[in-house]
Amino acid sequence: MDSTFKNLRVLVTGADGFMGSHLCEALLKDGARVIAFTRGTSTHGTSQLGLRRMGHIQAQCEKVIAGNLTHPESTRLIQEVQPDVIMHLAAEAYVPKSFDQPGEVFAANANGTLHVLEAVRHLPNLKRAVITSSSEVYGTAADDKPIGEEHRLNPTSPYAASKVAADRLAYSYNVTYGSPIAIIRPFNTFGPRHVYDVIPKFIGMALRNEPLTVHGDGSQARDFTYVDDMVRGFMLMGSHPAAVGEVVNFGAGQSFSIKHTAERIVALSGSKSTISFDDMRLAEVRHLLCDNSKAKRLFGWTPQVSFDEGLKRNIAWQKQQPRP
Repeated sequence: MDSTFKNLRVLVTGADGFMGSHLCEALLKDGARVIAFTRGTSTHGTSQLGLRRMGHIQAQCEKVIAGNLTHPESTRLIQEVQPDVIMHLAAEAYVPKSFDQPGEVFAANANGTLHVLEAVRHLPNLKRAVITSSSEVYGTAADDKPIGEEHRLNPTSPYAASKVAADRLAYSYNVTYGSPIAIIRPFNTFGPRHVYDVIPKFIGMALRNEPLTVHGDGSQARDFTYVDDMVRGFMLMGSHPAAVGEVVNFGAGQSFSIKHTAERIVALSGSKSTISFDDMRLAEVRHLLCDNSKAKRLFGWTPQVSFDEGLKRNIAWQKQQPRP
């Protein structure tokens, strides 16, 4: 990869999340001066923050900021540290939460992004701001075809609608203010430290030999990308000159049904689990398949880790974690 972040001050929002923690590791390895922005709590201030996923690299970070991006003062917190690059990943990313708490999810994803963008436009020396969108903004593709960046935005859940708002806000700030913004639309990503999505849930059930519950008939399909490949996508969006002003999909370009995913996890983990079926989830997207040709054309990006290899790595990691 041609990109380099050596000696650049890179602020990562959502740094203690699944994707954020892996990105922080990669940035540190590349020589960046990482500023981690993570959600504060009433019991932990910045100096005593109990980081769940990036505690092992906290000491290597230049600074850790505890804050709440839904509050306007987060704009000031970001401006004060004068980053060279901003990687905005912070979000309420658990789709079902948006069914019962749509206001909280919208505040985190749309208003939180607005406050980051307000910091961006008041940082004249900023080199790049990467704003994280989602494949969920597309809804279900017509005829199950691969989804390119020009596909209509047709969100089917309050979560997806909040990400459309964030995505288009970022676009508008690039057009209106000329801010050096790049918008990344990741498809479903999996790997170590992820805990709430279908793959880690299925792996946990399989390792306990419990039935794997599939919503609906399991024919709904997703484009699953291993976290290492997605990190490379974020690094390219944060450094490559061609990324400014662009919206780029990153995904494996291959989809698998949820039923097949459950079957592969049972087989690869050596589990005795059976597969059971339940009601279809609300606002279910039937099929997500990434057209990643733009990422290939602009950056030469292609996924390197196969689905089965990624599952094997994820299972091996999860086996090492304390059992609940």
